[in-house]
Amino acid sequence: MNVLLKKSVAECFGTFTLVFVACGVAIVTGAGAANALPTALAFGLVILAMVYCIGPISGCHINPAVSVAMLCNKKMSWSEFGCYIAAQFVGATLGAAALYGIVLGTGIYNVGATNTVVSVAGVAEYSVSMLLEIILTFLFVYTILCVTSKPSSSKKAGFVIGMTLTLVHLLGIGITGTSVNPARSFGPALMTWAFGGGTVPLEHLWVFIAAPILGALLAACVFKCLNKEEETPVLTNADN
Repeated sequence: MNVLLKKSVAECFGTFTLVFVACGVAIVTGAGAANALPTALAFGLVILAMVYCIGPISGCHINPAVSVAMLCNKKMSWSEFGCYIAAQFVGATLGAAALYGIVLGTGIYNVGATNTVVSVAGVAEYSVSMLLEIILTFLFVYTILCVTSKPSSSKKAGFVIGMTLTLVHLLGIGITGTSVNPARSFGPALMTWAFGGGTVPLEHLWVFIAAPILGALLAACVFKCLNKEEETPVLTNADN
């Protein structure tokens, strides 16, 4: 199989798994800050597993924001970037479609728990949600860039990345639902609309695309200024 095709399939599979499993936990346990811990752990554990499963193949971005940061740091080509982004959005959409198709048949689950929406204490606040998502994405992506900058960190990289994603979800779930990943927000929003759940998640989607990208760009810039890369990153093999 073509190398780029293998990477794309791995990214699609990883993003599918992230949405299907982690958003599935959100559906089963319920939305909101009171039920944040199971969902936060689910996102972190999926990332932890995928780092070791598909990391050697694609670098395990499974997040357009991570791919943006890698592109800015010249760790992947434009052609790879385009394929990664397409694969991530397709994977997220397929994951949400599979999840919705399964749980809607039960009639007892709240699929709205999968969505990221602009809401602070019930009041729409785009600026607050944008700021939160930018900061959370910055923290998450900057951690990835730091922990993957040296091969000596490879054994602990998955754990650190997974726990960081868990932490940002613990903070953000009660406010926006936590995105830090445009593909993760896109799939559930599209399927909510497709299955008759309304258009609000789609109307708010631009926030959860723009904010993570801005946060990733900021992380890439700060990393270039503060961290001197001496070795090839562990979780991307884009230069192979």
